[in-house]
Amino acid sequence: MFGLGAGEILIILVIAFLLFGPKQLPEVVRQVGKAIKGVKDTAEDLRKSVEPELNMIQQEVKMVEQDFQASIKDAEEQINAVTAPAEKKQVDSKGSSNQA
Repeated sequence: MFGLGAGEILIILVIAFLLFGPKQLPEVVRQVGKAIKGVKDTAEDLRKSVEPELNMIQQEVKMVEQDFQASIKDAEEQINAVTAPAEKKQVDSKGSSNQA
């Protein structure tokens, strides 16, 4: 709990007992418990409100990535379409000059 060991918790309890006394200690512990629960509830509410936004952003990033990959593929195909006829002409001209 909070990264505290048993000895550390015992020291905190003894100090709390000395500061607040046996009559006030249960009320102090109750108030601390309520405060911790309030923080946990607030954190959970925040997580619930932020999580859908994060999911939407992740989906948008995936879509952009897919579009980017498709654009790269299209560009490669266009480059291949332009360079393939030029390479074929070079091969044909080399082949015809070797045969002559």
